[in-house]
Amino acid sequence: MTDNAQILEKLTEIANKLDEQNLLQKTVLNFNEACKYLDVSPSHLYKLTSTKQVPHFCPQGKKLYFKRMELDNWLQRNRQATPDDPESDASDLVIRGRK
Repeated sequence: MTDNAQILEKLTEIANKLDEQNLLQKTVLNFNEACKYLDVSPSHLYKLTSTKQVPHFCPQGKKLYFKRMELDNWLQRNRQATPDDPESDASDLVIRGRK
C-alpha cells in the first residue's frame, strides 16, 4: 500500500470516528442518523415508524426525527433477566410464595 493510500485510509477512519462522536452529542436525530445510531436499515426503520413501534416526530408531515434518549429507552425495553440477577431472584421468591 502506498503512503497516500494509508494516509487516506487513516483520514477516513478519523472522519468516521468524528461522525460517531457528533452523533452521540446530538439530542435529536434525523432519519439517517437514527438508522446509523440504531444500526438498522432505512427500510426497517420506516417499517417501525409506520407501525408506530418506535417513538418519532414528524413535524411537517415528511421528515422524521427521533430523540436519542427515547431511542435509548426503546432499545432497553423488554429486558431479559439472567439467573444471577437479584431482581430475578426476588421475583421468583414472590411467585413461589404465592403457590
